Amino acid sequence: MQRRTILRWAAPIAAALALPHGASWAAEAYPEKPVRLIVGFASGGGADAITRIMAEGLSRQLGQQVVVENRPGADGVLAAQAVSGARPDGYTLLMGTNTAMVAAPTLRPNPPYDPFKAFAPISSAGQFSMFLVVPASLPVKSVGDLLAMVAARPGAYNSASSNSASELAMLQLLGGRKVVNARYKGDMQAMTDLLGGQVQMMFTTGTLAPAFVRDGRIRALVTLQPQRSALLPDVPSAGELGLGKLTITPWAGFFGPPGLPAGITEKLSAALQQTLKDPAVHERLTQQGFEGYGMSPAKFAEFFRAQHDAFVSTVREHGVSFE
Repeated sequence: MQRRTILRWAAPIAAALALPHGASWAAEAYPEKPVRLIVGFASGGGADAITRIMAEGLSRQLGQQVVVENRPGADGVLAAQAVSGARPDGYTLLMGTNTAMVAAPTLRPNPPYDPFKAFAPISSAGQFSMFLVVPASLPVKSVGDLLAMVAARPGAYNSASSNSASELAMLQLLGGRKVVNARYKGDMQAMTDLLGGQVQMMFTTGTLAPAFVRDGRIRALVTLQPQRSALLPDVPSAGELGLGKLTITPWAGFFGPPGLPAGITEKLSAALQQTLKDPAVHERLTQQGFEGYGMSPAKFAEFFRAQHDAFVSTVREHGVSFE
């Protein structure tokens, strides 16, 4: 009788734990251990810097350490795949950018994943500022000077890029003028070669540009922001120069594996939104040239789809392809 009684009660208990109430309890208890946040770029660059700032703030919100893990290479695909294939328990997250989440899956001949099926959108993180920079030794003072120099010697100059946004912006700027582009795993490596003279131009983030501009080692010619940046107020915007075609906006957001429970997704999103509203976090991100803002999972999913469609439209309009 005792064994039958135990078995009779065991099934209802197991069923109850499998119901949404059980999922709700799991979300309330989350997180019970450190959370891993994977970023697809090398340390020292813009994406790494802003990820670490937000990870610190998120740790305070969640009451658990958020550990940043760098997995550079393959346009962020390696990092994205590590998260897509992870257990959907909220302990492995992705800091995704438009390189891994839009460019790689839409422009490669063999897409590594469907970004709308392989990930769970959690919240936006915000957008990077970008500046077109050249070495101070290059005899150009403006975008017009640079374009004239490139046109005079087709294929003689090199550009650097570490993500699809910077590469596409450069292609839009050049408008068919021939420059050899070199791809890097992160902005810091690209900047090193720019300073060394191996490359002559690149679009880089506000994380790196201001310090090198102020010490006279590089010159910034234009920013992709809608208005001048407070980081480099003397640098004109693309709109001021009549370069309205430079429409690329590099953004970042948080994603989880597919199947991430709604309760955990909502909890993470709320914590991220609070993190980005923290004045101390906001100030540190601003110093990196990053405009931080969060969204609900539903709003971020809408934003993600709109950014994807706009990016693909721009690429098709300009006949751009990436290998």
